[in-house]
Amino acid sequence: MAQQLAHHTVSGCNVGVGDLMASGTISGTAPDAYGSLLELSWNGQRPITLDDGVTQRSFLEDGDRVTMRGWCQGAGYRLGFGEVSARILPSRPVAG
Repeated sequence: MAQQLAHHTVSGCNVGVGDLMASGTISGTAPDAYGSLLELSWNGQRPITLDDGVTQRSFLEDGDRVTMRGWCQGAGYRLGFGEVSARILPSRPVAG
């Protein structure tokens, strides 16, 4: 993650407190094991229907809220990683 952060900042990307960084997606080969919206929507060709039964998405949109929760478990234990949630904001206009 330190190298990823360095690559972002050295190119002029603003990084702030609360920014989410990710290193990749752990996915399987079957549709029920896909791990990203890009995979689930077949690169945007097949929008998925959200839990409200109406809204569809192929990609994240301004105003969307993303919430992630995680845990691992084994024989006799379950370890939680908590929850992180953020709203997708529109990009800032380029000064000039």
